[in-house]
Amino acid sequence: MRVVFLTHNYPRWPGDVSGAFLGTLAAALVRRGVNLRVVAPSDGGEGGEGVIDGVPVRRVRYAGAAAETIAYRGTMQSALRRPGGWRALAGLWRALKRAAREEIEAGAEVVHAHWWVPAGLAVPGGVPTVLTVHGTDAALLRRSRVARSLARPVFRRARVVTAVSRELAGWVQAGVGRYVEPAHVQAMPVDTRSFPWTTGGGGAVVVARLSAQKRVSLAIDTVAVLASCGHDLPLTIVGDGPERGALERQVERLGITPFVHFAGAVPPGEVVRHLEHADVMIFPAQGEGFGLAAAEALMVGVPVVGCWDGGGVLDVVPESGAGRLTLPSPEAMSDATLDLLHDPDRLELTRVVGESWRARLAPDHVAEICEGWYREALGG
Repeated sequence: MRVVFLTHNYPRWPGDVSGAFLGTLAAALVRRGVNLRVVAPSDGGEGGEGVIDGVPVRRVRYAGAAAETIAYRGTMQSALRRPGGWRALAGLWRALKRAAREEIEAGAEVVHAHWWVPAGLAVPGGVPTVLTVHGTDAALLRRSRVARSLARPVFRRARVVTAVSRELAGWVQAGVGRYVEPAHVQAMPVDTRSFPWTTGGGGAVVVARLSAQKRVSLAIDTVAVLASCGHDLPLTIVGDGPERGALERQVERLGITPFVHFAGAVPPGEVVRHLEHADVMIFPAQGEGFGLAAAEALMVGVPVVGCWDGGGVLDVVPESGAGRLTLPSPEAMSDATLDLLHDPDRLELTRVVGESWRARLAPDHVAEICEGWYREALGG
């Protein structure tokens, strides 16, 4: 079976954070004997053919080197607000479409498009296609009429549409009318072979990009409420982003600087190092596509407090035992955090849930599911 991954986000080198989960999935598919190639955009003029972790990767040029900046950085939407951004995106769409056509002519049987835009838009008509939505692309369907209009034919053409959470599946159905079957809801893989089990003692942790949607300010307010009640809970914030300055000022204003540590952005392996000493993860984000950080916490045995409006994270965080779901307010989250920390069975129960997630997100298991999707797209 010859398969092409078509994507705007894929690791540029071994260990690269960008699209790391796709690299994990691709390597697992190759181990299963799938003849897989990846087509992804160039970055700053760095194009051409290469091999990463045993997977052949083709990087296609789509603009001048200085303009090839809309992929890999998580800034595509902001790039479109700058002069030349739409021109670069159109160039990326054309480059991916041309490359996909060339791969089909060379014998590829199935295209697996990751994100409906730009990859899904670039799949030539009549090609057996698996289309996976990952989060940001599904969110576009909720807020943009233009996006819904562009997306409808893309979802109509795809033989198999998959989503990484039930929440995203609902967004797809509401936005473009395409039903995503339960068998087609599957999160991307995580290699947990080096994951330890937490020893605790480090307090609370937040792992998130520091953006408004992640609501890290709510976690800081939660720690402040706990401190005002005599519960000094250290908080480590792992991640960086445009809200960092405001969050640091919030910590200072609330007088909880001794309790809060900003660790900044760290490689994926270092995230686990922070989790292995955590007592609880506070996950305040709203409208998540999946909630990978919460799943990773559970897979290290760290219980999680999340919010009822968290979106896809509701697939991950249980209401009791290994987690708590609550209203998005500092008072409610502080109560839930204390309740969880005072549960004597929390670590044992979290480890049971974590073992389950380790099995569900094991790369070989997810690759087997994907291989079934490819056979389905081929009509087998």
